[in-house]
Amino acid sequence: MKLNSGFIAHNDGDDKLLVSTGAVKFSGLVRSNSTAGFIISCLENDTTEEAIVEKMLEQYDAPREVIAADVKKIVDQLRGIGAIDE
Repeated sequence: MKLNSGFIAHNDGDDKLLVSTGAVKFSGLVRSNSTAGFIISCLENDTTEEAIVEKMLEQYDAPREVIAADVKKIVDQLRGIGAIDE
């Protein structure tokens, strides 16, 4: 899976912004915290949920179950707006 080319990721200080280019059904801006921003950054290249979990385990001091649940939640939300190509 990978970030849909109809979305552009941009760093804005502490926030990661995900902006639709108009080439997708979703029209708007998604502002995310550092955790979601990290996941969005991972999605700029073809990856899997498990690979994202592994990268987050290296970056954050949290139990695997918590990280896996966060990754699933954010990926599902991004899928819901059409931001991920499978």
